[in-house]
Amino acid sequence: MKTDLKKNRLYFDYNATTPIASPVTDAICDAVKNIWGNPSSAHGLGVRARETLEAARTKVAALIGAKPAGVFFTSGGTESNNTAILGVARALSPKARHIITSQIEHPSVMSPAIHLMEQGWDVSFVGVDGKGLVDPSDIEKVIRPDTALISLMLANNEVGTIEPISEITRIASRHNVPVHTDAAQAVGKIPVDVSVLGVDYLTIAGHKLYAPKGIGAFFVKEGAPFGQLLFGAGQEMGRRPGTEPVPLAVGLGAACEFAGQGLEDEARRQGRLRERFYEGILGLGRPVVRHGDPANSLPNTLSISFVGLQGAKILEAAPGLMASTGAACHARSVSISHVLSAMGIERDVAMGTLRLSLGRFTSEEDVDGAVSAIGEALRGIKKA
Repeated sequence: MKTDLKKNRLYFDYNATTPIASPVTDAICDAVKNIWGNPSSAHGLGVRARETLEAARTKVAALIGAKPAGVFFTSGGTESNNTAILGVARALSPKARHIITSQIEHPSVMSPAIHLMEQGWDVSFVGVDGKGLVDPSDIEKVIRPDTALISLMLANNEVGTIEPISEITRIASRHNVPVHTDAAQAVGKIPVDVSVLGVDYLTIAGHKLYAPKGIGAFFVKEGAPFGQLLFGAGQEMGRRPGTEPVPLAVGLGAACEFAGQGLEDEARRQGRLRERFYEGILGLGRPVVRHGDPANSLPNTLSISFVGLQGAKILEAAPGLMASTGAACHARSVSISHVLSAMGIERDVAMGTLRLSLGRFTSEEDVDGAVSAIGEALRGIKKA
């Protein structure tokens, strides 16, 4: 597949953001040039913009097995997650004042949950095991009569572990508690179907699946509690008012169509590349620890620690390799990833972590080049 990443072929940070796919760029450019009318206008340009917007909505809905009426556009994953947490709180307060989430959630779930705590709500942060997996029985133990929402990510952005959302929604339904899942890292990488998952709300982030930054979507099941956070002229079925960014929405629709093509075959291809990467790293002969659960993980995500080293130092010694670490260095300290900490990973192991995430434009040549780059970096660190 042709890509403009040839100059940056050692890009292994797809979980941070993806390049914009060529069909997406083409669709956006066409919309910018030719579909610039206001979708709320009754004249020809407005009608065309409205029709184009609804076509994009249909494409997004199709990727997650939803009805178009259940999907509305947002500015991205953070807005969608905030909408879930704060919107349900608005809808169900004061009768319900309790939320359940996990210790490994994205900050855009954690932070609004903590905000609600500051407003007098109770929040249960359920732990995970050493593979980053939530135990559904732990969720059921903390459900209360006043529980308003369960919010759990579908797949972890750092170690790739896929959570048992379907099992958790079955438990939640017995207690009449709605469930939100942050699927930002999962949509476009593995099959995602809201009916199979049984969720009431689902988050999509465009820049995680080959669309631009600044666009996302939020799914709301028909009849699920929803408290509006923004107020205006009533666009997006009244759920998210404001003149719709048609070119960005078109881009997200095109990205969902692009990501949905051969999705399962592509997932298997990336899974094979990930294991090739892992075997190559093992061949370097350094002590390593693999995080997560390879048998129950996003096919593109490899989180691995070089024990006794610092991930940041490895990346510094491999300037052509673009990836993420499991620890952030500050002036006089090193902050360990909250995900690895929740998993019980020891500090000296967590500090040596690299998150290497692949995508549709990753090739075997890229993987082998990255292994070589890491090997050179390790040899340089050893000499130092």
